[in-house]
Amino acid sequence: MDSLGFGSLASLPHLRSYRSRRSSSYHRSGNNNDWVTIEPGHSATLLATESPGCVRHIWLTVGCDSPHFARELVLRMFWDGEKMPSVEAPLGDFFGIGHGILKSFVSTPLQMSPENGRGMNCWWPMPFDTALISMENQSSSAANLYFYVDYEEFADRQPPSVARFHAQWRREAQTEGWLTERLHSGNIAEIWSRKPNLSDEDNYVILEAEGSGVYVGCNLNIDCFQRQGNDWYGEGDDMIVIDGEPWPPRLHGTGTEDYFCMAFCPTQEYCAPFHGLTLYSGTRDWKWKGKNSMYRYHVLDPIRFEKSIRVSIEHGHANKLSNDYSSTAYWYQLEPHASFPPLLPAHERLPRPNEPPFP
Repeated sequence: MDSLGFGSLASLPHLRSYRSRRSSSYHRSGNNNDWVTIEPGHSATLLATESPGCVRHIWLTVGCDSPHFARELVLRMFWDGEKMPSVEAPLGDFFGIGHGILKSFVSTPLQMSPENGRGMNCWWPMPFDTALISMENQSSSAANLYFYVDYEEFADRQPPSVARFHAQWRREAQTEGWLTERLHSGNIAEIWSRKPNLSDEDNYVILEAEGSGVYVGCNLNIDCFQRQGNDWYGEGDDMIVIDGEPWPPRLHGTGTEDYFCMAFCPTQEYCAPFHGLTLYSGTRDWKWKGKNSMYRYHVLDPIRFEKSIRVSIEHGHANKLSNDYSSTAYWYQLEPHASFPPLLPAHERLPRPNEPPFP
């Protein structure tokens, strides 16, 4: 067994060599003020260590007067003295749900716990030789941060084959669609055949990475606001191009709801260990209008790439719909990693206001 262990019930009796460590916000004077205040425009350090190890669990919660602090606070992680972060994402999106909301749900690697999702938990293992984890407050209100970072400390550096954890957030606030009339049973077959899509060029991009690693999943958030009334986000195929392979890719899906291991764009919120629909906002007349959030984690089926990977998904069949898409992708790779796209400024990360029902 390597130093990282198996991380399962069966592995617990196999004793490994490490020291159990924790970085937390407990009050050093013994009082109960167990938080760190982050003023607007400032950052706080959650973990800083020069010793090799592996983060096993992160718990945190935040008190902040801003209604959108889940999108305005930014979590970053730097491994092994790197200048560019390996993790850069808004707080709520990193922990599994977008749209600037917190909501209780359970998956294997990520959880938001009661009350109303305020207890955020991450179980992705994060090996390192050195580590720096920080939180930046880009809101206009002070934020009180409570946290635990539980990690193992090792005597020796990580073997060269051990990849580092990465996470990246993206948003396309209005995808460019071409459908102008409402989709219904009478025209659905004609519309689906009107503009075949034999490329991923216009897809919403979830991840582009260079190097050697494994893609381990994402959460995807869709706000259906298109005024034509085309609220159905489904049938957008996922396309995963590995190592620059020629078209078609070996991993090509059959629809958005299918990639997330569901069917017919469900209207029932559901959480399983590796997939789920955490947020549904539709009505009887407009079934998928408004905000939807879903996740798919490739824990038992990680997707290997040797040189590069591009994970994308159509915004509706053949990219016909104009909606608000955002996502957080998770993967492991050997360093160095390619530069991330610049993180959007806080005002461009804010969720779209809820709209009244379509006419």
